[in-house]
Amino acid sequence: MTITLDILQIQEYLPHRYPFLLVDRVIECEPGVRLVGIKNVSFNEPFFQGHFPHLPIFPGVLIMEALAQATGLLAALSDESLGKGMTYYLAGIDNARFKRPVGPGDQLKLEVTCIKNKRNIWSFDCKAEVEGELAASAQIMCAAMVKND
Repeated sequence: MTITLDILQIQEYLPHRYPFLLVDRVIECEPGVRLVGIKNVSFNEPFFQGHFPHLPIFPGVLIMEALAQATGLLAALSDESLGKGMTYYLAGIDNARFKRPVGPGDQLKLEVTCIKNKRNIWSFDCKAEVEGELAASAQIMCAAMVKND
């Protein structure tokens, strides 16, 4: 079963909002296995005022955050006990590498693949690409917490 999500559906799963919601669309998701999302990089985003005025570059830490948000979506879509309303904490980033700059007008393809899940601690292989070229990669670990009402 392949799942897709638009921005309104993504907001049902992630607590992030503008300017910190960094996944615009999920174009493919196989629960428990893999998710592919899109981040459209626009010159109108506030960080470009200072990073850098003469050469706007999407900050690497925000690429990692976009990947982490994609892992949160994959976890929520993979485990019904998490689902909507969960809180998902970044627990670690290993082997982060940045291969090319990302700038205004680029479409960042976020691909996350589940390595393992044990007691709501999830590990993922992650990569971000622009036009088929690797921009960044990392192994990301996150902890999912179910929201108690």
